[in-house]
Amino acid sequence: MEDTTTRTTESTAATGRTWAARALVLASAPLVALTTMAAPASAHGSIVDPASRNYGCWERWGSDHLNPDMAQEDPMCWQAWQDNPNAMWNWNGLYRNNVGGDHQGQIPDGTLCSGGNTEGGRYDSMDAVGPWQTTDVGDDFTLHLYDQAQHGADYFRVYVTEQGFDPTSQALGWDDLELVEETGSRPPALDTYIDVSTSGRSGQHIVFTIWQASHMDQVYYLCSDVNFT
Repeated sequence: MEDTTTRTTESTAATGRTWAARALVLASAPLVALTTMAAPASAHGSIVDPASRNYGCWERWGSDHLNPDMAQEDPMCWQAWQDNPNAMWNWNGLYRNNVGGDHQGQIPDGTLCSGGNTEGGRYDSMDAVGPWQTTDVGDDFTLHLYDQAQHGADYFRVYVTEQGFDPTSQALGWDDLELVEETGSRPPALDTYIDVSTSGRSGQHIVFTIWQASHMDQVYYLCSDVNFT
């Protein structure tokens, strides 16, 4: 399968315009929201499509996170905002340093989506089991990494839960995952795309991405909820 790397400069410019617009939305949020809002991490990144859990919660509710309708419309994001709003404001900071390649040793079962309770437990709500909102995908789909700091990557490893795993009732463990894509190094870029091919899956699954940044021993552990159509 052919890897897809950085898209055109026009795509990067469009991404910049989109992010500028979103920044204006956040700046116009009610003053009361500022009492719980920490400044977003300025030099990291995440999978934005299909959205990682905390990026998706920020994208859908960042400008309206005090809306009580979220409890019914998006209950998993509601519990995440209630647990620690900084997990969403810092959607691009879910990483661990100095892992030494020992991913399974550093990240116990049941804590994969929080990076092994990284950052003092800031992202623990990402491990919550329940009906996370999903992105529809086919057997072949593309992951989009937005890397604000342009760290680049030594590699990406992309896993998908095996057929029969139920993310609405089961905690995610290493034995629930199948490695479906592993890349070589990727150059620093704002936008990086990773083509993924799977087969034999239907319904709701978790895509678990390990991003080994190349600037230092810094690893991102990212859960994206998908629905195979």
